[in-house]
Amino acid sequence: MAPSLHQLPAHVPQSRQRVHVVVETPKGGRNKFAFDPEIQAFKLMGVLPEGHSFPFDFGFVPSTLAEDGDPLDVLLLLAAPAFPGCVVEARVLGALEVEQEEKDGRVVRNDRLLAVAANSREHKGLREITDLPAEMLHEIEHFFTSYNAVKGQQIKILRRVGAARAVASLKQAAAAFRA
Repeated sequence: MAPSLHQLPAHVPQSRQRVHVVVETPKGGRNKFAFDPEIQAFKLMGVLPEGHSFPFDFGFVPSTLAEDGDPLDVLLLLAAPAFPGCVVEARVLGALEVEQEEKDGRVVRNDRLLAVAANSREHKGLREITDLPAEMLHEIEHFFTSYNAVKGQQIKILRRVGAARAVASLKQAAAAFRA
C-alpha cells in the first residue's frame, strides 16, 4: 500500500536542497482545502470572502509536525496554479515566522515556508527570500493577516528569515514528526 500524502518523505531522495510540497489549495482559489489523513481525502475547510483569493499555491511539507500540530505550511510560488494533491519538488527560499492565536486562546508558532518549484524556469534564479520583491512579501504577509482575521484569528508576523533558518525549522519539524 502506498504511503499517505502526510507520510511521503519531506526531502526528495538524493537531494539535500529539494523538499516535497503537497499542494492543498491552488493559486487564485477562494476555497481552502486541507488534506485529512483520517479519510485520505481533501476536505473543504472554508471559503474566502468575495474578492479574496490565495496569491500562490498553499500546502504542506509531508512527514513534518509544526508547533500547531499540523504539517509545516508552505506557500509555493508558481506562475500557474497546480491542483490539490499535486506533489511538487521545491526549493525553500525562506519563511515567515508567525505566531497565531488558536481557537482555545493559546498562542503557537505557525510558520509559513516560502518556496519555488525546483524546475520552474521563471524562478530558477531565486535562492533566498531577499530575492523576492519587497512588495510581494508585503502582499503575502497582508494576505495571511487578513485571511486569519476573516476566520476570527489573530496572527503576528515576527520576522522574515532566509533559506538556512527555514531549512533548520523544517529539519526540526521533521524530527518532531518522527518522535
